[in-house]
Amino acid sequence: MDAAFTAEQEGIRRTLREVLGRRCGPDRVKAAVRTAAGYDRELWEQLSREIGLPGLAVPEEYGGVGCAPADLVLACEETGRALLPSPLLATAVLAAPLVAALGSAGQRAALLPPLAGGGLAAALAVPGPALSAALGLTGDAAAGEWAGGGRAGGVQARRAPDGAWRLYGEAAQVLDGHSADLLLVPAHAGGFARSRVLLFVVRANAEGLVRVRQTALDETRPQALVQLRDVEAEWLGDGDPFGAPAAVCGALAAVGRTAAAVLAAEAAGAAGRALERTVEYVRTREQFGRPIGSFQAVKHRLADLYVQLQAARSAVCYAAWDPAQGGLALAQALEALRLAAGEAIQLHGGIGFTWEHDAHLYFKRAAADELLFGPVHLLRAHAARQAGLFAPGPGSDPVPATPDPTPTPTGRAAV
Repeated sequence: MDAAFTAEQEGIRRTLREVLGRRCGPDRVKAAVRTAAGYDRELWEQLSREIGLPGLAVPEEYGGVGCAPADLVLACEETGRALLPSPLLATAVLAAPLVAALGSAGQRAALLPPLAGGGLAAALAVPGPALSAALGLTGDAAAGEWAGGGRAGGVQARRAPDGAWRLYGEAAQVLDGHSADLLLVPAHAGGFARSRVLLFVVRANAEGLVRVRQTALDETRPQALVQLRDVEAEWLGDGDPFGAPAAVCGALAAVGRTAAAVLAAEAAGAAGRALERTVEYVRTREQFGRPIGSFQAVKHRLADLYVQLQAARSAVCYAAWDPAQGGLALAQALEALRLAAGEAIQLHGGIGFTWEHDAHLYFKRAAADELLFGPVHLLRAHAARQAGLFAPGPGSDPVPATPDPTPTPTGRAAV
């Protein structure tokens, strides 16, 4: 394995850092998240036009740049440094790969070019508490229980006599769901007897679609409540939806592996920037006639953070090369970001606890990402199960199953 970055990758990193340094400072981030879209449309158009950011991992035949997922991971470390509010995660990381994997030839030709060019934004409408399970980060995506189980909850699909599909149900905490031009909606179809999860495309102007922006802990990742009230939808696929084994759960798990590496890169970038700003501050802030960074206790705390950050960056580089390791990299990076953000607040003293300071932006990113895609201990536990670490050895007693924390209809945890 050669971990060195190519000249092209370094060029992407350098260009992104230069553009975001000019256009995405903390004040501009705070202004952008309070717009109706939740991000700076002009900056997004510039990143799409000059760098091809949303199409980095899209094949050239569909208008993309044709780079490997590793290039997208590298780019997202820079967007994480700036806490860039944009539809990049929802559109390029979650939606576009699903269209490429499941769409028919006509659907790929119609949807991928505008997605890669930044002219079309998309969102994956999975209920927020189930997003990490749907992507296979904290559980088995193949079970499909996260989509409602075919009985209640989630989104249900039925086929009208004229052959059109209709969806009903709702999904909360949908990333960029309020501003997306189209939604990708996993839904249960076929009733209880033939129940399976299919993926549908819903246009923003569809009749019966209701979208409401929700208040989110991290404003740089806007979320929405999406309600589908007998909405017409297009099945994403080709042929008979019930004639072959459902591929949606497998495609979501594959997307989840790359998404974990991307999220880990964002978290590592944000942690690195939080640490840099803290080091800059302790070099200039004086107490007892000397910079507080000269005190040994402060040096030790920052040194520990540096070691944690370098471990996270190493995990991100490995996950970019092998996306199957994305879950572990995400756990390491989220932990590094949480610690870096917490230390930034404390070492900045009283000013670090105020809304006027920018340290809270990093802390909110760490907390919100762990709520949506973690938590860290479940990411590590799932990776350990996949690696077979909990499998009993020859002649050993079987390991007792971990109780399922999922609430039962009575409100008690299943055991």
